[in-house]
Amino acid sequence: MKFATLMCMSELTKHYSKLLGLDSEWQVKDVKLSTAAKLVEVFLEYVGERSSCSGCGENCPRHDFAPQRTWRHLDTMQFETRIIARVPRTSCPSCGIKTTNVPWAEKHSRFTLMFEAFAIEVLQACGNVSSACALIGLDWDSANAIMQRAVKRGLSRRSIEGVKNVGIDEKSYLKGHNYVSVLTDIDGSRVLEVAEGRDQEAANKLWDSIPPEQRDEIEAVAVDMWRAFIGSAKQNAKNAAIVFDRFHVSKHLNEAVDRVRRQESKALKTVQDRSLVGTKQLWLFNPENLNEEQQIEFSELQTLALPTGRAWAIKEQFRHFWEYTYQGSATKFFNRWYAWAIRSRLSPIKEKAKMLKTHVEGLLNYFKHRITNAMAEGFNSKIQQIKSSARGFRKFENYRTRILFFCGKLDLLPFLTH
Repeated sequence: MKFATLMCMSELTKHYSKLLGLDSEWQVKDVKLSTAAKLVEVFLEYVGERSSCSGCGENCPRHDFAPQRTWRHLDTMQFETRIIARVPRTSCPSCGIKTTNVPWAEKHSRFTLMFEAFAIEVLQACGNVSSACALIGLDWDSANAIMQRAVKRGLSRRSIEGVKNVGIDEKSYLKGHNYVSVLTDIDGSRVLEVAEGRDQEAANKLWDSIPPEQRDEIEAVAVDMWRAFIGSAKQNAKNAAIVFDRFHVSKHLNEAVDRVRRQESKALKTVQDRSLVGTKQLWLFNPENLNEEQQIEFSELQTLALPTGRAWAIKEQFRHFWEYTYQGSATKFFNRWYAWAIRSRLSPIKEKAKMLKTHVEGLLNYFKHRITNAMAEGFNSKIQQIKSSARGFRKFENYRTRILFFCGKLDLLPFLTH
């Protein structure tokens, strides 16, 4: 019976040696099973006399052993599995005394490479850190550490070559007027970088993610009419055309319509006319997105010949600007539209029209490059989900990590040695 037990233990140690990809310098010394705790502990022992210095890579004599450490490994038949070992320290003439690297885990990690790879796949599949933690038995700090290492790993492997069209947009962060700036690869549908704030300094930090020689290859940058983003794009991508994003233009015109509505509604209420009360969404939604009841209500409002109706018509007319094929035709359309808007006697509309006139070159660049931040806007729901699931972020770096982890299309998995 004792011989059979020894044979069984021998096979078990061989099994874990092979799973962990151990070389001849590491041996499985013991495997302990606790059924009550649902825990498997695998004890490893270093038997070599020399090892590679973790600083310079030189083969150096062993000095001593660091205190015992524990790493979480993949579960064994639903039993939590831990790797336990004392790691040797080398005596290096150049670097001094250094703890060596181990083949089953990255430096400073409390998890084996195989466990980290599994955790990353679960996190991405769930899209929600809390759910993933519950599935694999991790706390928030551990999951965050795994994601930070994964993002660092992915950024070191990422290629920026071939990026031609990029977008810069802002996203809300924390409560109040706190924002982050986001740089996206439009053609690659991925987030390249995230910076805290939305001033020119923040935008410049985004460009640091692209090597200077590659910035010269950027053909177009989609931005809103925010001066900081425009200035940063001109400074960092000197050969790129500035293309003003059509969705932000629509947002500006919607704001003008709503200002007209609020002003008019306030005036009407002084004579007990509540025609415009509660109609905000009717003027801002695309007509095709209104349900049947809303369409009937909106049609009745349009028969009242209200100034808000004129503002809405001017805003709607501009939608046709983006449908032109040639820049020349679009220019003629813009000039006609601008003349109408300026003659409207509606101050909010006139203000927005003058703003668009000032930036008309960036509007017309659309017909050469035809890029928008629609993909970046599409990330909004993903980023909002990230914020909601974490109930806000106290540290910007954690927010950046999550966005790049879920939206960066990075190669996040560690290289497994076996």
